Amino acid sequence: MLVKIKLLKHLKEQTKERNIDIKLIKETLSNPKQIVPEINGLKIAQKIYPIDNKQYLIRVIFREKKDLIIGITIYKTSKIKKYWIKDENKI
Repeated sequence: MLVKIKLLKHLKEQTKERNIDIKLIKETLSNPKQIVPEINGLKIAQKIYPIDNKQYLIRVIFREKKDLIIGITIYKTSKIKKYWIKDENKI
């Protein structure tokens, strides 16, 4: 089943403010390395990317509805160890 991705206006504004390529957001939502549960049914898709010769973690907060993924907010961080879950069985 093909899942559609919808990016909210707020997320699109953040991509500009935070200088994050929209392609990375879609890639993270389509093919995350980890999905972390969040409160109120939200989830966080995350993936590590090399950006400007440095490793960054892209975190996209999203909600799922049937065959739709709704991207709500985004940020990138160099503090990968803070958010990366080493043993995914603990999620």
